[in-house]
Amino acid sequence: MISAAKIATALACVVSLASGSPVSAQDDVWPMRPVRLIAPSGPGGNPDVLARLLAEKFGAAFGRPFVVENVPGAGGVVAANMVAKAAPDGHVLMFGDSGSLAINPALNPSLGYDPIKDFTPITALVTLPTILVIHPDVQARSLAEFIALAKSQPGGMRFGSAGAGSIHHLTFAIFAERVGIELLHVPYRGGSAMVNGLLTGEIHAGWSGIPNVMELIAAGKLRGLCVSTLQRSSSTPTIPTCDELGLTGFNIATMMGLHAPAGTSPKIVARLQAEIARSMREGAMAARMAQLGMVMEESGTSHYAAFMREDMARYEQAVRTLNLQQPK
Repeated sequence: MISAAKIATALACVVSLASGSPVSAQDDVWPMRPVRLIAPSGPGGNPDVLARLLAEKFGAAFGRPFVVENVPGAGGVVAANMVAKAAPDGHVLMFGDSGSLAINPALNPSLGYDPIKDFTPITALVTLPTILVIHPDVQARSLAEFIALAKSQPGGMRFGSAGAGSIHHLTFAIFAERVGIELLHVPYRGGSAMVNGLLTGEIHAGWSGIPNVMELIAAGKLRGLCVSTLQRSSSTPTIPTCDELGLTGFNIATMMGLHAPAGTSPKIVARLQAEIARSMREGAMAARMAQLGMVMEESGTSHYAAFMREDMARYEQAVRTLNLQQPK
């Protein structure tokens, strides 16, 4: 006859296995079903393009489909809220950027998610510089001439953005405050619409993602004045940085990274980091990133989390200084 002590010991082992080993086992066999890659943009947006490039790599590496799901809306807020509430089992991932994780929280603290507490930052992926472009009819051939022209007619010129609170809006607001100019802000619904506004002359200037304007600059349909980061873009190598032109230290860009819900297993995070590091170094992938004006980043969880905190602090300060915070 089995003793009561042996029965108790056996039950304890069962409880221990039930509470501990399945999680570890699930981590080891992840993914167990298709993985959703949430792109907080419509088709063709930067998150969508990057998600589709990596989905193919992930599917081949991990043996399960990685399905891109476009969730546009409110500058990434809709997607961020969805992912923040998802199960932390590695089957829902998000391509987050400075807009949804730094700028929007600075503009509106009541978004429903915390950029630090509600996500596991997996790794940085790319930096996305912008470029200051003007309509060719604007009587300025350089950044200095543009600033002088704007100062000569305060409020008389119009600048466009991809929407109120977008990286384009914040970049121009910070730039205008730095150089002492005043322009009328015209928000559009997206970067492509803003570029169309530039081409038709509805607006005089705007900060744009480089892929949207590099061919137009080459064709003389728009004039590029300077790049927003400390390094020139390989897509527009003849256009100087603002730093080179006297705006010392001017360095504003969106960094895009991969995120999971808070509490995601470190084992899953490590597997994704390893595959991303391998995929991003491939020649064809690197060439495609350069073509899109994206600067590849290599940063693990701790470094990326530190960058996120710095990014949040930068835009919180900018929003306070420029009085851009939305009323509660």
